[in-house]
Amino acid sequence: MIKQNITQLLSELPQDVELVVVAKNRSPGEVLEAVEAGIRIIGENYVQEAEETYALVGTKVKWHFIGHLQSNKVKKAVRIFDMIETVDSAKIAHQINKSCWLIDKVMPILIEINSGHEKQKSGVLPENAELLVKDIAVLNNIRVKGLMTMGPRLGDPEDARPYFAETKRIFDHIKNLAIDNIKMRYLSMGMTNSYKVAIEEGANIIRIGSMIFGKRI
Repeated sequence: MIKQNITQLLSELPQDVELVVVAKNRSPGEVLEAVEAGIRIIGENYVQEAEETYALVGTKVKWHFIGHLQSNKVKKAVRIFDMIETVDSAKIAHQINKSCWLIDKVMPILIEINSGHEKQKSGVLPENAELLVKDIAVLNNIRVKGLMTMGPRLGDPEDARPYFAETKRIFDHIKNLAIDNIKMRYLSMGMTNSYKVAIEEGANIIRIGSMIFGKRI
């Protein structure tokens, strides 16, 4: 079923949209099955889970961190992941930069936007995104490559559209500033329920889990 779901989804996606398979709470075996079905990017929310799955899957795929990164997990994270999608403060950016410098690595990152202004969620507020990007543009061992947003969890995908549109507006604004060392290339938005709307609003990375693996038990 996993292979069938992946084949169907990949056949429907525009060529310029990259699929990140969300492996949260999935077994390493399930993730390996997805990789063998043609997946090229795995998204992990937790560093510890990623370590377990990485031991089985390794470098067959690219690894994106898509959860809230805790300071005490940064050193481990930079060794596993090829991109960190959830940078939302100068503090965590500096920690990633330092840890990458120690292992001679340059980490692509996305800035997470709290597009719904939700107090319980991480992410920089839309009005503060430009300042954060300018603050961390000088760091040598990270590269800002774009933006990511979760948006509020809503039943109707259409209700998510304004939040995706706002994030795309910020993306375009920062791209047009042509800040040194910043290459705005990726816009990561949309999940199983909302990815079609996200693509319509400019997403070129989507994050899909339950549509591929089924509902979590």
